[in-house]
Amino acid sequence: MSAAEDLSLAYRPFSLDLVEPLETADGTIASRDGFLVRLVDEADDGSDGAGDEPAVGYGEATPLPGWTESREDCERALERAQEALRTDGPSEALEAVDRQVAARHALSLALADLQATRESTPLYRYLGQGPMVGRVPVNATIGDGSPDETVAAARAAVDRGFTTCKLKVGLRSVEDDIERVRRVREAVGDRIELRADANEAWTFEEAQSALEGFADCGVSILEQPLPAGALEGHADLREESPGVSIALDEGLLEHGVDAICDAGAADVVVLKPMALGGIDVARQVAAWLSELEVAPLVTTTIDGVVARTGAVHLAAAIPDVPACGLATGDLLATDLGRDPVLIEKGSAVVPQAKGLGVSDVWGDR
Repeated sequence: MSAAEDLSLAYRPFSLDLVEPLETADGTIASRDGFLVRLVDEADDGSDGAGDEPAVGYGEATPLPGWTESREDCERALERAQEALRTDGPSEALEAVDRQVAARHALSLALADLQATRESTPLYRYLGQGPMVGRVPVNATIGDGSPDETVAAARAAVDRGFTTCKLKVGLRSVEDDIERVRRVREAVGDRIELRADANEAWTFEEAQSALEGFADCGVSILEQPLPAGALEGHADLREESPGVSIALDEGLLEHGVDAICDAGAADVVVLKPMALGGIDVARQVAAWLSELEVAPLVTTTIDGVVARTGAVHLAAAIPDVPACGLATGDLLATDLGRDPVLIEKGSAVVPQAKGLGVSDVWGDR
């Protein structure tokens, strides 16, 4: 990496409207608000044949209530990173934002994008040092709705080529959710993988009932059925589960990998790079989980195209990754720029350009 005085960090705010407001336990989200980061290697004069422009790395900080620091804390952290980078260098800049995960995500992604660009390699190969990967499997996310609405959304996803559908559950009675899942299974057939995500909604007894019903419907994974703090409860559910794998999402931030694995609480752990503090951290956690024979699965926090593309590269750097929650771009009515990732036949086509592969995100809009 270049000397500290050769790197220039700039950031600016953005607001991306959602196509439809998203109801969460923390309130309604109508837009995703954050900061786009641009890191420039001022010492790069383009003489390496890449053109006359210096090498650039992009990052994105998109805070989400309940998962990351606030937008205000994120901005203050980026200010500290800007000063630390100018005076002390990249390592100190990362240290300055170590406790603000969204800000760290932006800075670490920009640094990785810049370095991969300078090495003329796709970001996923820079991260994983592995073989070329053309595609990573992705799931469609089906929101809460009546049985008819849920079936229609699942059929539409299958018609678009998705082979894995994740249904949001937990906002209705357990019986109603089982009926929704049963109707979807009847509509899409046995070849489509079905998952369910309860977002901490249930008591232990409710989760037990749901698991029994979901097993009859061939559900492969139930994500976060209990509150994040209920580690032993998830372990008991997993021990009793009639063939449905238990995944933890919110529970990872609450407990960490060691506690989850020591308790035997999960078959799958969901990695959100924005909430973990960067794709570099998420890559390390994924490797750690794989060694412990727990499957890592990558999702986004409804991010803009820069962070979303970074998550695709992260997934591509994980060997044998299961279908990931990366097909979220269509939830946004506006974005930071053109999406370089094509979602096709249930897969995300991984950009093979150097670095992230994003462009035209910094120009005046």
